[in-house]
Amino acid sequence: MTPEPNVWPALRYDDAPAAIRFLVDVLGFTETLVVPEGDLIAHAELRRPEGGAVMLGSVRPPDGVHDTMKPGTGAVYVVSDEVDEIYARARQAGAEITAELTDTDYGSHTFSLRDPEGNSWTIGTYRGAA
Repeated sequence: MTPEPNVWPALRYDDAPAAIRFLVDVLGFTETLVVPEGDLIAHAELRRPEGGAVMLGSVRPPDGVHDTMKPGTGAVYVVSDEVDEIYARARQAGAEITAELTDTDYGSHTFSLRDPEGNSWTIGTYRGAA
């Protein structure tokens, strides 16, 4: 059983609906909750079948704690056993690959990319120190 996420990276996007499509179709997240607000996304939660999750929403006029968050400034590491498959989908989608597939000295099979609004994503098999 996959544990419930207890750390939620939060990102903002100018085009949150397009970001959701990219994260679902390319990186393999699933939509758990999407709260529309007109043409914007007030709040969305996406989960990884292998564990973990992110929250995101549209950039809006000042909205309290999130009013200083800008698109393209986030960085997220995603653990996956499907690194090669995700890499192939990212390449096919035309994503900007910022670090090619490699095997690291610490045992990770990994690569990095930017999503369409510039957030950095690293996908790898490294699950952290024991």
